[in-house]
Amino acid sequence: MIRESATTGFQSQLTPAASSRLTNAVAASLVIAALSLCLSVSLTVLSTKATMAMTLH
Repeated sequence: MIRESATTGFQSQLTPAASSRLTNAVAASLVIAALSLCLSVSLTVLSTKATMAMTLH
């Protein structure tokens, strides 16, 4: 039995879910968030090392 093309269900054409400007904006915000997180972790590690290096009197 051969199926007709009208009864195949989903079509193979892909439609973009979002515009390229929106995709670029989301990617840029993710990069900024990742850099901000790395900076805050680095500052925390450095301040902890500096605090531990101080002698208690």
